[in-house]
Amino acid sequence: MGRKASSLLYGRTSEQAAVERLLEGARAGRSGGLVLRGEAGIGKSTLLNWAAEHCAGSGVRILRATGIETEADLAFAGLVQLLWPVRDHLDALPAPQADALRAVLGLGGPGGLAGQDRFLSGLAVMTLLAHLADDGPVLCLVDDAHWLDRASADALLFAARRLADERTALLFAAREEGFAAPGLPEMRLPRLSRQDAARVLEHRGLPPAERDQVIAESDGNPLALMELSAGRRRYHTAAGPIPVADRVLASFRSRIALLPDKTRLMMLIAAAEGRGDLPMLLRAAAALEVGPEDLAQAEEARLVEVSAAAITFRHPLVRTAAYQGAPLARRILVHRVLADAATDEDCRIRHRAAAATSPDEDLAAALIEAAERARGRAAFAAASGLWEQAAAFTPSPLDRAARLAQAASLALSSGHAEHAAGLVRQAEELVDEPATLAALTETRAAVEFERGEGRSAARTLMQRAGAADPAQMVPMVRTAAGYAWLSGEAEVVRSAAARLAAAGTPDPMVQGLAHLVDDDYARGLPLLQRFALQTPPEITGRPSRTSPQDATTQWAAFCAMVIADDDAAAALATAEVARLRRQSLLGALPQVLQHLAGVQVQAGLHRDAEASVAEAVQLARDTGMHQRVRRLHAVLARVAAIEGDEQRCLHLAGDPADAGGVTGLAALCLLDVGMGRYERVLERFETAMRGPWRHLTVVVTSGAEQVEAAVRLEEPERAEEPLHRLEAWARAGGQPWAQAVSARCRALLSDDEDDYLRALAAHRRANRPFEQARTELAYGEWLRRARRRSEARIPLRAALRTFERLRAAPWRARAQAELKATGESVVFTQPASADPLERLTPQELHVVRLAKNGGTSREIATQLFLSPRTVEHHLYRAYRKLGIRSRRELTHLDLT
Repeated sequence: MGRKASSLLYGRTSEQAAVERLLEGARAGRSGGLVLRGEAGIGKSTLLNWAAEHCAGSGVRILRATGIETEADLAFAGLVQLLWPVRDHLDALPAPQADALRAVLGLGGPGGLAGQDRFLSGLAVMTLLAHLADDGPVLCLVDDAHWLDRASADALLFAARRLADERTALLFAAREEGFAAPGLPEMRLPRLSRQDAARVLEHRGLPPAERDQVIAESDGNPLALMELSAGRRRYHTAAGPIPVADRVLASFRSRIALLPDKTRLMMLIAAAEGRGDLPMLLRAAAALEVGPEDLAQAEEARLVEVSAAAITFRHPLVRTAAYQGAPLARRILVHRVLADAATDEDCRIRHRAAAATSPDEDLAAALIEAAERARGRAAFAAASGLWEQAAAFTPSPLDRAARLAQAASLALSSGHAEHAAGLVRQAEELVDEPATLAALTETRAAVEFERGEGRSAARTLMQRAGAADPAQMVPMVRTAAGYAWLSGEAEVVRSAAARLAAAGTPDPMVQGLAHLVDDDYARGLPLLQRFALQTPPEITGRPSRTSPQDATTQWAAFCAMVIADDDAAAALATAEVARLRRQSLLGALPQVLQHLAGVQVQAGLHRDAEASVAEAVQLARDTGMHQRVRRLHAVLARVAAIEGDEQRCLHLAGDPADAGGVTGLAALCLLDVGMGRYERVLERFETAMRGPWRHLTVVVTSGAEQVEAAVRLEEPERAEEPLHRLEAWARAGGQPWAQAVSARCRALLSDDEDDYLRALAAHRRANRPFEQARTELAYGEWLRRARRRSEARIPLRAALRTFERLRAAPWRARAQAELKATGESVVFTQPASADPLERLTPQELHVVRLAKNGGTSREIATQLFLSPRTVEHHLYRAYRKLGIRSRRELTHLDLT
């Protein structure tokens, strides 16, 4: 920077204190991150330099990187800067992560990131930093983070959010715009007070009048104070004062304009090169007959610093002024020379593109090659930008639209849905050719569905699927049917089935959904069962027949959930979770963990479900998929309903006005049944039955709540339709738990013991303990009313034991009351605190179970995408809560 870091630290006491707290936390074993924000010249870089000086000689390892505007489209350019000094530590990482970082750093490795998801590099960064922290605290300083390439930014933010119990601190400096960092604390640097500004200038030797003028014009910006006091110029327009950053930029331009031509040219070459690749820069300079010696006057003017290793600009605005102040023709010439001097293909393409002024198919093809290299390293954002650049240089409108479609698809894969939507709109304006529009539609529909516009997404897919080729048409229509089912668009589901049938390509999933929207369970459920039970190639390990658009495995799991086949859903979800963990595919895990949690809730494994949802929520937040959090929470609304926790249930249930909220609606109705609010149950469901989501499985199977509420209100006529639907659904699907529940509901209406016995027999073939306990409670009540009190105690005791285990407070109270009514003198209840597992957090429970099964800390960390140190901290806390001291004692505990 050309001056001591302390020179601009007036008025930064609170910011220094925040940085010190971050560093002290790292020394104490608490990882953390902080983003310093502010306008250009406000002192962000100086604070980073101060942090480095503050740690000097204290055993803290410092890693640094700086975002460079010209590298914003170079995949992982920032990570290469940061991690190159520690590349020798990659062997300490799990193999997939080590291979990922080798690919990032250009060190080879088997396969790199090809086929992996975009968060694997972030996981690898997290693990590497945790490994380095074993030898002492680590401080990562990232300057100009707003210019980081997207792949590097995503990886570093993922690591910053997930590091917890390691000795690692990450400090970012960024402008107000760019570098969105949700989940990290931020501190905005204010402008200096007049008093602090005067302290900055007190040794500049300015007359009082000039000093006051500089203070007024700089408006508290430290860099502006220095520059305007050096230039002694005023910058006004007829409209008033120029903004501070523009004044500083103008000051730099005017100073550069006074330099010799060769000096300006050498500065332009350095600014255009941008990466700090000194050999390449010198080759280009020699071709233009200039060299580092021509920078002497720029050094004297304190605009650049030249060393044996690098040429650096005093401030990013100096680089901007050197580049923007040069004529266009000279900038083009410099980029052409730099392209010739480059030895790295991606760098050469970047300079070729910067020098181009008109469409060029050869250049577009080269950009596509660079895009595919980026895609191969899972740098989807960079790949999207390169495809977009390729489209800009493509002469043919049809080809340009196709390339924009590729850019949009990759933008969506990188988590930038809004940008993807904009690219789709650009492409759609270029062509009316049906096949190209069909290809664009899949991305457009995916964006709309992520926004919560499932109905529009389904209709759009159907409108354009007819123009697609047969191989593309089937997955498009299948996706349309799935979106339509979830969005309450029954007519679109019917149309999807009719279209595939007319084309001679009937699809069991689409046909099955179409039958279900018409309440034809006898034909619909077997078709969905057939689709769900096909063996997905991703699970068997055979080469996959599917593409990202034709996600057969995901739709198979979807069908298993629709038909409520607990065994199939559990098998699909468990196998898929294991595969995703094994391959470190973090981005897909939240959705699959949601499926798994739903099955776990039904199986009475509430703690497991809470652990699955907790992990999924954290991953969703860490990977920017915030829209999924609400859907994940809705899964646990049923647990809160069973436990009678009304406030938690209301919080988790969400808005019942959309499809995602129907799960929450069902949970609220179960809560109301437990609380004895029967009229509210019927009102809720009778309203839902008139709405667009009447066909959803959760609405049909919640007929059990409607039947019980109607019976309790002595209005059996209101139970007839929901019971008819439930029984038809149970017969067609053949699921034992559904047959048991429908038989219980029939028994409540018929008052026939045979129906109760039939229900209990079916429960023995199922694994839904809460539903079985409800049946046992209902049968015990019936036996007591029939004055068979001793017989009633048997099912009532069984029900009570289950309700106690599930912490189902309102249901436990009902079972206790019934037992007392039979003359039971002592009712044993288990205090909630008796189970030591209740004291563990969901993640602690997950960790100790894996540890009990023999997993090492390193193996557990790899599975759960944590660091070994964090795993050890979870085990330490869990041991204390469980009253044990070692893994050996852990093996003797029942953790079910």
